[in-house]
Amino acid sequence: MAAIYRSAEGQAAVEALYRQALQRWPVPYRHVVVPTCEGDTSVVASGDPHAPPLVLLHGSGTNATSWIRDVAPLAQRFCVYAIDMIGETGPSAPSRPPLASDRYAAWLDDVWRELGIASAHVAGVSLGAWLALDLAVRRPEKAASLVLISPSGIGRTNHLTMLRLALLRMCGTRGLRRSFAIVAGREMPGPLMGLMTTVFRHFRPRLERIPIRTDLELASLRVPLLAILGGRDALLRSAETRDRLTRLVPNARVTYLEQEGHILPPQAGAIAEFAGALPLLLA
Repeated sequence: MAAIYRSAEGQAAVEALYRQALQRWPVPYRHVVVPTCEGDTSVVASGDPHAPPLVLLHGSGTNATSWIRDVAPLAQRFCVYAIDMIGETGPSAPSRPPLASDRYAAWLDDVWRELGIASAHVAGVSLGAWLALDLAVRRPEKAASLVLISPSGIGRTNHLTMLRLALLRMCGTRGLRRSFAIVAGREMPGPLMGLMTTVFRHFRPRLERIPIRTDLELASLRVPLLAILGGRDALLRSAETRDRLTRLVPNARVTYLEQEGHILPPQAGAIAEFAGALPLLLA
């Protein structure tokens, strides 16, 4: 298994940032670790355990604490499970199975079982949205609804932008900061920029190309789906994502934010409104 950090010291620095973020978690939480086929998986659970379950899947290069600005309103209506995805910067196992395989769905099978979930609303960002969609394609009974925020794997990736970002990230702190501004579509707040700069000095991002869902796979979806896209997404062809979802997915609702980039403002309100209107799907 390839190391996902450049050094043990770098791993310790990123893990310290995770613990610091959890200290600022705005609602009471339960931090649990569950065994899975890909290794131990960390989950930050908030809200009433008897409320409808909502699973949150973060993007690549981040972890469950990236939902810190969304969790408080969501925990008022749902039992929220913010999962630290395997192979990313949280304390879950460093496993990175091939994205085109069934292994991520099998991993989430184990997470669902260990958490006692039969079906859940699922919201994801970027790679997390890809994983949510992968689950709905492979295990449709386990997703009551999907909220896909800047989802990968529907519209094509802008590979020239990805190459530019890779080159910038080889140019020290200044290059890293410029790369984050391109991804965000705006200048990022100083504390967030500092955090991301620290992470990506030490973390090895995934290099594997993200598989694109076929027309047949998208057309087979019957789960209620909300996609929230930025019209100025530098990483993904968001207009293509919008058009494919609108054309192929019967239950798709698409919110297209013309002036936003890949990293969108907090979407807790949209998640709560969409998923909260579908309680009977969990019966």
